[in-house]
Amino acid sequence: MKILVTGYTGQLGSDVFMEGIHRGYEMIGISSKEVNLVNEQLVYDYIKAENPDAIIHCAAYTAVDQAEKEKERCWEINVNGTRYLVNAAKEINAKFMYISTDYVFEGSGHIPYKETDITNPVNYYGRSKLEGEKIVQSHLTDWFIVRISWVFGRNGRNFVKSILKLAEKTDELNIVGDQIGSPTYSLELSRLLLDMIGTDKYGIYHATNEGYCSWAEFATEIIRLTGKNVKVNAIKTEEYPTLAVRPKNSRLSKQKLVEAGFRPLSHWKEAVKHYLDSMEKR
Repeated sequence: MKILVTGYTGQLGSDVFMEGIHRGYEMIGISSKEVNLVNEQLVYDYIKAENPDAIIHCAAYTAVDQAEKEKERCWEINVNGTRYLVNAAKEINAKFMYISTDYVFEGSGHIPYKETDITNPVNYYGRSKLEGEKIVQSHLTDWFIVRISWVFGRNGRNFVKSILKLAEKTDELNIVGDQIGSPTYSLELSRLLLDMIGTDKYGIYHATNEGYCSWAEFATEIIRLTGKNVKVNAIKTEEYPTLAVRPKNSRLSKQKLVEAGFRPLSHWKEAVKHYLDSMEKR
């Protein structure tokens, strides 16, 4: 199988790309350096020339707060860029996988969101990703939409790396404790995505590591595993104002994933331990 991965130098895309190579697939990776996704003709010409069997679209504008100020750029990448890729995929009859987010939901209540639940994003980033979902569904027949949350991996910036940096500078951290969700280890997720792309079990899926926690609990576990002498204080969302509104309930149900026969990811605590161990070895 020939698979094209967008954003292959990013946190998730790099793991998907390397996992594909490990499995013996012919992998093509593109980043903004190779192909500017907001240039429709460039996207079309490149996809047509490479003619992949499948496209895994990991590239995105993910600066949630900055998106409130750079709405046009966010929309160009997350919506227009997705549309151009989708149109090209349709032309060559390629499978298409779109990586989405828990932020398509408003985040009310305490019940984990199912794939069929009503979407209602509360920030601009979420709106742009939801629009991308709609484009995929309305233009293609062979598609996957995979919603993830709180991603951490080897490449790029993430919450784990931020906590470790802060822990070097202070002995006390104030972290939001009333936003609940699931961390997602990009290495584990990449394996699942490639398992999925090899099937015809199309549709929307939620895919995060098992279990739920707050950001404060996430930070506490990172501190515990690294043996840092740092106290973590759980604070309310209102005590840490941000440009973009964050949903307080980012719990995602993975029941559909299990019912489709896919192996769920490990518990988030186990995933964080594996990640930290791998970073130490590097």
